[in-house]
Amino acid sequence: MKISLVTPAGRQSRAGNRTTAVRWARILRDLGHSVDVSVEDDGANADMMVAVHAWRSAASIKAFSDNHPNRPLVVLLAGTDIYGFQHSHPVETLNSLDRATAIVCLHNLVCRAIPKKFLSKLRVIYQSSAPLPHARIPAKRHFEVCVVGHLRDEKDSLRTAYAARIVPESSRLKVIHLGSAHTKEWARNARNEMKINPRYHWRGEIPAWQVRRQFGRSHAMVISSVMEGGANVVSEAIIAGLPVLASDIDGNIGLLGSEYGGYFTTQNTADLATLLRRAEENPVFLSELGSNIRKLQPKFKPNMEKKAWRELLEDLGVD
Repeated sequence: MKISLVTPAGRQSRAGNRTTAVRWARILRDLGHSVDVSVEDDGANADMMVAVHAWRSAASIKAFSDNHPNRPLVVLLAGTDIYGFQHSHPVETLNSLDRATAIVCLHNLVCRAIPKKFLSKLRVIYQSSAPLPHARIPAKRHFEVCVVGHLRDEKDSLRTAYAARIVPESSRLKVIHLGSAHTKEWARNARNEMKINPRYHWRGEIPAWQVRRQFGRSHAMVISSVMEGGANVVSEAIIAGLPVLASDIDGNIGLLGSEYGGYFTTQNTADLATLLRRAEENPVFLSELGSNIRKLQPKFKPNMEKKAWRELLEDLGVD
């Protein structure tokens, strides 16, 4: 099969949409298919299209569907599709879902957030990650917590920094934030935060291997998002065995499970500060989170993501 894989994130981007597209292209090639990755494509020469993002890829989805109405069309629902664009831009977003042969989502609570008429098309494919090259050895001088993600509104990116301001003075907490700023204002805010908050360290965008190295020395990772479609960074933390402190949104609960003990109330600085303090001061609690994380690892391994794609393609009649 010749597959056109469309993603709104360009070749140089380190955004989640690009990471997903690159990994999926590798999986589909491993399954024997030819894959062309682009930002926009009408799929004129493709036997099948996989489109990352229902709204941002709407033009490509429409063109392929119009030209090849009987060829398989798989659409990935991004977090902003699910919790944003289906409400703010319903015509384009829902039209993409109408045209889709199958709809892929990345966590198991998406079914609660989309129109029921699409549920028969919906498939959950968990994002996978490779293990760290070495065992984790958390830092000794500080209680290091990493935040990995671009600085933007959807990520509530400075919430961990704000929480770090109000932990007890005796705390050894150090927040390492990795990711580029979505706007100049976000960059300015992060720099200003560093000036007044010695616990917060924004290091900007760095290569993936350096992110993995930070996982290896961190005691926990915080994901403070107000919306997520199923963050790849959570999958990476799970495979790394790194305890996750997560906002209690569907996008996180749909990956970590409703019984996971590391949630805080979304956008609640005091609640996150309390959770950070508990993780630092209570080794048993942190160990329990780590144990729960390790139990989740099997479903985020690469062979499981590949298996899910193989099964989806078989159901679509793709050889």
